[in-house]
Amino acid sequence: MKQNNISNWLRVLVPLCLLTLLPVDGVAQQDTARRTKSGIIIIGQGDSVRAVEPFNGTFERGAAYANIVNEYYRTFEGRVNVYCMVIPTAVALYCPNEYSMWTKDEYASVRRLFRQLNDSVKAVDLFDIMARHADEEIYSRTDHHWASLGAFYASQEFARMAGVPFRDLTHYDKHVLNNYVGTMYRFSRDAAVKNAPERFTWYVPRGVQYSTTYVKYKLGRNKKTVVSESEPESGRFFFEYEDGNSAAYMTFMHGDLNTTTVKTSTKNGRRLLILKDSYGNALPGFLFFSFEEIHVVDCRYFTRNMIDYVYRHGISDILFANNAGHAYTAATAESYKRYLEQ
Repeated sequence: MKQNNISNWLRVLVPLCLLTLLPVDGVAQQDTARRTKSGIIIIGQGDSVRAVEPFNGTFERGAAYANIVNEYYRTFEGRVNVYCMVIPTAVALYCPNEYSMWTKDEYASVRRLFRQLNDSVKAVDLFDIMARHADEEIYSRTDHHWASLGAFYASQEFARMAGVPFRDLTHYDKHVLNNYVGTMYRFSRDAAVKNAPERFTWYVPRGVQYSTTYVKYKLGRNKKTVVSESEPESGRFFFEYEDGNSAAYMTFMHGDLNTTTVKTSTKNGRRLLILKDSYGNALPGFLFFSFEEIHVVDCRYFTRNMIDYVYRHGISDILFANNAGHAYTAATAESYKRYLEQ
């Protein structure tokens, strides 16, 4: 697809699956795709293989997510800014048109969800932004997460909407882990994914001071229920792994099983609370120049009352940052509702 056609597509906002006409990682429209027994879609071949999860969201689940975001706005109305970032997953950008029957229309679903938000909730719409950068390494090929670069572009758009400072990548040190094969091999058990390792890249900010504190959770036998939590303890924000380690996405905050607080040398009175799944883990590291404090709460693990937490920590901004799959999972909205009541 030529550049003028891409611009036309962005202007008329046709369904995002048309973006697969772009050559991405060497995968062009004519390349084949296939499904594994688990439903994972394998696109392309050789070193450019990409594995993506289909989107299966329903209207009812999207409405439930929009409703709980609206409830947070009503709860803190006039005191806290509320933003809703539903993060596109890789299938929305890279699934070829001729295989679109294997996944629901994520683009249309999320746009419908945004229309259900209170007019005062700020929707952080990332589809066009991700589309413009789709030929860059913004999503992992072998893992179900996006890549750090995708989170950078998302953070940039959020900072613009929030009216806070933001620094470009010249203010970051780039780190690379090689021979990375993430979760999609375990999900698919497809040898082509295992045989197409990639780079895992992350960025560490320079010129800003920050300290990180964790409340760590321990789960019960069902691996879902929090049975205990630690006292707040200091730690690193970024964790390094060796080449080839499949857990490299845990570079950010060492994963999900904690509530994290980052205090920065940015002094503007803005304190951000990110309510997220694991996609959201890659966002805070790009916002140390933007907020005085950043609090990160997972949509599965939190034991406190959210209303008390927001007021006790002087939160000025709440960002819901869930990938489309999580936003359309009933348990996500249910957890956020429980956090207001527990």
